[in-house]
This record gives sequence, structure tokens and C-alpha cells, in this order.
Amino acid sequence: MKTITSRTNQEISRVVHLKEAREREKQQRFTAEGVRVCKTLIDNGIQLDTLYTTEPLLEQAQKITFDDNIVLVSQSVMEKISSHKTPSGVLGVFAIPKTPKPEALTSGLVLANITDPGNMGTLIRTAVAVGVRSVVIVEGVDPFHPKVIQASAGTIGSIQIFRWSWEHLLTHKKNKALYALTVSNGKPISTIDSHNALLVIGNEAHGIPENWLVDCENKITIPMPGGTESLNAAVAGSIALYLTFAKT
Repeated sequence: MKTITSRTNQEISRVVHLKEAREREKQQRFTAEGVRVCKTLIDNGIQLDTLYTTEPLLEQAQKITFDDNIVLVSQSVMEKISSHKTPSGVLGVFAIPKTPKPEALTSGLVLANITDPGNMGTLIRTAVAVGVRSVVIVEGVDPFHPKVIQASAGTIGSIQIFRWSWEHLLTHKKNKALYALTVSNGKPISTIDSHNALLVIGNEAHGIPENWLVDCENKITIPMPGGTESLNAAVAGSIALYLTFAKT
């Protein structure tokens, strides 16, 4: 089994660079940390390049992939490649899946300029939990950011990710209706036709841009009888996802 103990090793430097979006785009690879997250990605068919592990986690790493895919690293090396202050001890490098063809788009979720990795990962995880299989990412954070992968608990591997512009979405959504989640003045979520719906969740601070909002066929709002002005994007989106898709 290959072992790396040097923090200046060229292979390790390439992994460290995957913390940057432009390098993920260049290498077409991303990282995931933790045995459970890596196993979930592998089980969902995401191509594993290499699994890096420290000695204490070696046995667990061997349970989720073959020895040929495993590289044993020192704790110091793991700390360098990890995005966490306290590394889990297992880090996988995976191939970024290719964007599906437009005709593969099903009813699902549109994340319109979501900039917080934790929110995006949470929304993807919720989408998977309620049976959604298509998520369109329009601007915002890179869906293969380490924190998105972590917040999704690896479930990002079980859905189709479409990284489109807003114009591309309008061109290829065909007969699917856009339902914009707004703070007020929208229809009840019960009015959504979940078999033909794309639920649009906007930016955490500014919501859905006005020029995008006018392109949405419907606006929906979650009632807040307690008088709260608004909900966190991940919370509001998760509630809307459940009420829209879990009933089908």
C-alpha cells in the first residue's frame, strides 16, 4: 500500500489545490471527508480516484474500497489536505460527475444564487430525502465545495446536478413550471403541481432577483403565524420541499 508522509509531495499539493473552485474545475475532481460521506458517494456510483487515510482509520477505509485505491498518510499530511480544523482521518478524491443532458431534467429544485455552502448542502440533502432527483444550480457557490459535500452528507451523489445559467434554465425547462418561494404575497404551497414543478429558492440575503422572478409562472409563500419576518433559506426551502414532494 502506498504511503505518503511528506507535506510537500506533488500528489498532496494537487489535492490541497482542490480547496479552490478554479482548481476543481481544472482537475474535474473534488474532495469529501469522513468514512460515512465517502461511502455514500461510492455507493451512489461517484467515481473514486483515491482514498487517503491515517493509520487509525485504515481498517474502516478498507471496508469501503479496495487497497489499490487507498493511500496511507501521516497525520501531518491529513491536516494539510483536510478542510476541517479537526480532520476525520479519511479524505476521498472523486471525479466530478458530468452535467446530465437537458432532456434528463425532471421536476425538482432550482437553487438561484445560493451562496452559503451549508445552506446548499442542506437543501440538496433535503431534496434527496423527499425523493427529488434533479437540482439546478444557477450561479452561487460551487456545489462541489467541500462544505457543500459535507452538509449534503454525500447525498449529492444520488441526484442529477445541472449547473446552468438562468437563460439556459428557461430554454430547457420545457413544460415545467417555475414556483418561486417568496417571503410574502404568494399562493399556498398546496397549489403546486409537484409532477410538473421546479421549486426556486433564492439568495439568502436578497431572495430571487426581480428579473428572474418575473420569469416564474407562480409565487408561493410559507405562512408564518408567529410573526417572523422571514426564515433561513435552508429552513424555508426544506419546508417547501417537504410540503411539495413528500406528499407524492
